[in-house]
Amino acid sequence: MKIERRLLSCLGLIALVSAAPVRADGPPAARKDPVTDTYFGTTLTDDYRWLEDVKSTEVTDWLKSQADYTKNLLDKIPGRDALVADYVKLDAARPANISGVIRKGGRYFYKKTLPTENVGRLYYRESLDGKETLLFDPTVGAGEKSVSLSFYMPSEDGKKIALGIAEQGSESATIRIMSVDDKSFATETISPCWQGIGGWSQDGAGFSYNLMNSADVHDKNRELNTKAFFHVVGTDPKNDSVLLSAEKYPSLGITAQDLPIVSFTDDFKYLVGVSASVRNELTLFIAPASELKNDKINWKPFLKPEDEVTNAVEHDGMVYLLSHKNAPKYKILVTSLSHPDVANAKVVMPQGTETIDGLERTKDYLLATTSDGINNHVSIYPFAGSKWEPVKLPRTGTVGISGYDATSNDAQIVITSWTKPTERYQFQPKTKAITLSPLNVAATFPGADDLVVDEVQATAKDGTKIPLSIIYNKKVAKDGKANCYLSGYGAYGITEPPHFSILNLGLLNRGVVVAVAHVRGGGELGFDWYHAGYKATKPNTWNDFIACAEYLVQNKYTTPAKLFGEGTSAGGILIGRAITERPDLFGAAIANVPCANAVRMENTPNGPVNTPEFGSVADQDGFKGLLEMDAFQHVKAGTKYPAVICVGGFNDPRVIVWQPAKFAAALQNATTSGKPVVLQVNYDDGHFTEDKKVTFRNFANMYAFCLWQTGHPDFQPGPGSTSAVAP
Repeated sequence: MKIERRLLSCLGLIALVSAAPVRADGPPAARKDPVTDTYFGTTLTDDYRWLEDVKSTEVTDWLKSQADYTKNLLDKIPGRDALVADYVKLDAARPANISGVIRKGGRYFYKKTLPTENVGRLYYRESLDGKETLLFDPTVGAGEKSVSLSFYMPSEDGKKIALGIAEQGSESATIRIMSVDDKSFATETISPCWQGIGGWSQDGAGFSYNLMNSADVHDKNRELNTKAFFHVVGTDPKNDSVLLSAEKYPSLGITAQDLPIVSFTDDFKYLVGVSASVRNELTLFIAPASELKNDKINWKPFLKPEDEVTNAVEHDGMVYLLSHKNAPKYKILVTSLSHPDVANAKVVMPQGTETIDGLERTKDYLLATTSDGINNHVSIYPFAGSKWEPVKLPRTGTVGISGYDATSNDAQIVITSWTKPTERYQFQPKTKAITLSPLNVAATFPGADDLVVDEVQATAKDGTKIPLSIIYNKKVAKDGKANCYLSGYGAYGITEPPHFSILNLGLLNRGVVVAVAHVRGGGELGFDWYHAGYKATKPNTWNDFIACAEYLVQNKYTTPAKLFGEGTSAGGILIGRAITERPDLFGAAIANVPCANAVRMENTPNGPVNTPEFGSVADQDGFKGLLEMDAFQHVKAGTKYPAVICVGGFNDPRVIVWQPAKFAAALQNATTSGKPVVLQVNYDDGHFTEDKKVTFRNFANMYAFCLWQTGHPDFQPGPGSTSAVAP
């Protein structure tokens, strides 16, 4: 058992219509149709509520006309196509990309993507260094659609595998079941699924899964009151039994927003039910596995959010828990699985100076990773002993370690960093031997050897020191003349660890400084760091980002005119509020699938499940916090805003497309800077997509727009543009 947080149209070519009049010098205008709401005595005006009706022809026409205008503009930016071409070349520098390695029944299953392929194919090997066999290609029969394999889970004997297949970045997957030996498919399909497979039964007869209510990402009820089912292979899914739901088990306290997920312990003695949400803290139930086929399962509460446990692994009747209760940098506890007593659980690893951010196991060892805020370290704990032992790693960086299963001590390690490509290793805890895995694919990227990193601290307005990672080519002088790309996130306690990215390298090789702000709301420095940018304290998130931007200017990495900021998804709060607070500090900004209208998030399909993170307008304090986070509500007419590109995925199930659309409309009608504000609507994308062709184009569009607006010579009209740094 390993339990942690898991959350994890066809439009014709439409001319510009009367609902979207064309400005002579800009994108199609959005009409104002004021709607007022009053929350706890505060009245808000929303001029663009009408854009929330994405089923309306007027709205889809306006979105399409905005998308067409933006595409036409981006297509004319010099250097954009060259940046796409560079991404293709950099991608080709690695002969293949391998990810998602799973071992079941002695077989190794993994996704592999070649440079010539846009999405990955599923392969397997009978042994780690054995012959590779192509198992499934999601593009076969897909036609012009962008189709990808969003998840896969083999049965315990490796004879069957459940595949999740999604289209156009929607993440609404259809489950199909394949027999591995002959590659034949069972006749049934199950959809729509988002959270993957909970787990296969030990005999391989079937598996558990969570089912969404609708495949329509715009359906407000698609994620509410969902159920966990068990499917027997070869039967009609309509007859699948409900394992866990709020409706069937009202006494368990599962809310409408929670996603019930069921799996098995490693020894298959117990069923494990998770009431999953965006909260890090687990809500977990347990029942004997013998009750799997019972009409009613005798679920018993095991973990509640107040236990403050974020990860759990099981071994030999004991369960090891990663908890931040009275330990903001986390501690590891152990208690009995059959008779749990979390309050009096034994401490196996106490809180230390580093944050414990990973917990795994093999047959005989517990594996833990800790972070100093930049680099990970690994320690192992023999179940038969009582002492943690450090592991000497082959290189520094961000480390992921995991045991393949509970039947052996075989483990895998993945290491990445800002300047060195990702490498995959095999690890044997008993000898502490670390060797390159047969699945490792070596790569040499042009320009990577010339990169340097400054790990510094910016001072926030309240005096807090904010970690800031700055990556640049050694040929770049700190004279304020470089373009600079600053990104941040700051939500859910998620860290922004060092990682190698060809998207960044394409900028770095052009002399662009790339910086990452490790703002409060993230998890880089532990639980307290997370909750210092959470709900009522959320302003720290964008104030920290502003402090990092000021540091870059003060220390002559760049100037405001050459600086562009970016925030994605929940990071849309960060970038939206940064540019509405300090529009003078940025030359351009990217609001990528942003949560830009926080007060209205609960009116989106994915909004209710996110109230534990951001708050609810039904609560006075929650409303105050959401209003502070709401960039849309802070747009002021007559303000000189930077150039902004807002990006929305029409198939996005996480941040519905009208969130960036309303923000773009407000900025377009408010700004007096003369700088463009555009809305890019991706109809072949959702919140993101695996499809490299779509991804490379999408990021090249965003970066080219900002580099054009911040004066990079390769992206300006006119002949003779040359790269600032030759790799």
